[in-house]
Amino acid sequence: MKAAVLREVGKPLTIETVSIGKPGPREVLIRTKAAGVCHSDLHFVEGSYPHPLPAVLGHESAGIVEAVGSEVRTVKVGDHVITCLSAYCGHCEVCLTGHMNLCISPETKRAKGEEPRLFREDLSGAGDTRMAQFLNLSSFAEQMLVHEHACVAIRRDMPFDRAALIGCSVMTGVGAVIHTSGVRPGETVAVIGCGGVGLATINGAVMAGAGRIIAIDRIHNKLELAKTFGATDVIDAGAGDPVKQVQELTGGGVHHSFEAIGLKATAEQAFKMLRRGGTANIIGMIPVGTMIELHGPDFLGEKKIQGSYMGSNRFPVDMPRLVDAYMAGKLKLDELISRRIKLEDVNSAFDELKRGELARSVIVFD
Repeated sequence: MKAAVLREVGKPLTIETVSIGKPGPREVLIRTKAAGVCHSDLHFVEGSYPHPLPAVLGHESAGIVEAVGSEVRTVKVGDHVITCLSAYCGHCEVCLTGHMNLCISPETKRAKGEEPRLFREDLSGAGDTRMAQFLNLSSFAEQMLVHEHACVAIRRDMPFDRAALIGCSVMTGVGAVIHTSGVRPGETVAVIGCGGVGLATINGAVMAGAGRIIAIDRIHNKLELAKTFGATDVIDAGAGDPVKQVQELTGGGVHHSFEAIGLKATAEQAFKMLRRGGTANIIGMIPVGTMIELHGPDFLGEKKIQGSYMGSNRFPVDMPRLVDAYMAGKLKLDELISRRIKLEDVNSAFDELKRGELARSVIVFD
């Protein structure tokens, strides 16, 4: 099969022929139909986060089940599915206490001594042929081989290119609002960064009934798009101190802030713009080694700061519901797609992300 492979940090992905294994007892083989090019992929390309190489990237995807292992019970051949990088075992402590997105059980992966899910043919018989699977998925490829708890079946009238977005950015943004921070009707929200995740966060705040939703970015077009997603106010972060502007707009700060960029400065701003008792949520992937500095006395106002991983999801329940929300006109997905591309154009999509252009490209497979 064709796949986009990262062989060296900082270098473009290469389109290569990669082999894929057959499903084990709990595994599912999926024909990839669409894959979003997410900023998280770019973090690994640029080396902000380490990963074994060579690796087939991609983690925001949807497709059709082609084969299942002998013990698979959650999906069947022919099902349309959305994938999720937060694969879960279903019986460890975090799973059993309702935090399945935090599961790190090794049983959702193949053991080191087993045949890898992805490999390259080596006719010479020399060298290691293993290809690293990226975030349990590797969806920049014509097929994916995943644990059954890394995908969920959805209704068949849902378009694949829009379904793919639910697999990461939309689940992350909406879930951070609904699950991680528990936004309630009438509360105030600030969202720093209006890319795909930030826009989904704004949409989630609308769905939660937030009274005031403040979008913050430096790019005018993104702020205009934020309005269409439901932002009641927008702040150009390049035209003054956004913390001061948020405090002035709200009379002292917001109940909930969401940092959707992944920077030290914006994470600190997210905490500073809270009112007493408020909660800051860090959604963006802050580079490894970065330290965040906060003013100690602010904690006396019972302000909180917390992380949010994949929107604290229960994806087998959440993703079909988000599909229904889209089909009912409550969730905006069409507006998140800047363009539809072929696998061979994946590097141009990364260039788009580096320039800070709107939303994301989606790879569409034939």
